[in-house]
Amino acid sequence: MQKKVADWFFFLGSPAFIWQILFFYLPIALLFCSGFFLYDEYGTFLGLTFSNFVSFLTLTSLSILSKTLFISILTALICACLAYPLAYFIAFTAKKYRYVLLFFVIVPFWTNFLLHVYAWFFILEPGGILNDILLSLGLISHPIHFFNSIFSIVLMMVYMYLPFMVLPLYSALERFQKECIEASYDLGAGWLQTFSRVVFPITLPSLKAGFFLVLIPSFGEFIIPELMGGDKYYFAGNVITQLILGDQTGQLGAAFAVVSILFLLLSLLLLMKCFDWFSKKLDRRT
Repeated sequence: MQKKVADWFFFLGSPAFIWQILFFYLPIALLFCSGFFLYDEYGTFLGLTFSNFVSFLTLTSLSILSKTLFISILTALICACLAYPLAYFIAFTAKKYRYVLLFFVIVPFWTNFLLHVYAWFFILEPGGILNDILLSLGLISHPIHFFNSIFSIVLMMVYMYLPFMVLPLYSALERFQKECIEASYDLGAGWLQTFSRVVFPITLPSLKAGFFLVLIPSFGEFIIPELMGGDKYYFAGNVITQLILGDQTGQLGAAFAVVSILFLLLSLLLLMKCFDWFSKKLDRRT
């Protein structure tokens, strides 16, 4: 009977596996293969080569990938710092208003992405709201040009990916047994000790999930750096887009996409090792 139930669930889930194979794994495999293709200036296929991949084994490519990874990690860390207190407040303090607050966290997904970007134009432009506030407070003497800067890129990416960090943390905190906090207080622990030794270790897996949910898509982001950073900064997503959309550089774009995926995969493995090391150290401490 148990086997029949398992087979039935596999049957229900098989369309999702087929969809993944056809529209994710197969295109990635084709992308990987196209990176070995060599064409002449007239678009004639000449054969297979490793030169497309070798051309990106340079300090320039490593600099672009490292800068992209740094921005992605910075975005994930800022999202974690902002999302944790917000999720904590919604789960423990908001009470009957928690669903209203969750609605405001999720509602940006209901509108077009480009609309969000252009809305920030009105905030960050020299005559925008942010400069008006800073001028009225006397913090600046003349408007600041926020566009085409790392600040505007990171700000927009944090704004877009913050819900990916809030929701996993809220899910963990909402299931958290509040009696554990009361027991910690009864045993004489303060708020900081209770958080660091009781709440944080239990929610660390959700924090880890949210961290990678933010880091992975932000590594491949190209619209935000393109619109908010202009042509001053090159990240992995921008380079891949420009090469693939070029007339005779499609195979180079495929090769750089594969190199970027491998670089991201190695970085994720290293970051997971760091999380595991930190988790074990935290377990020994608690």
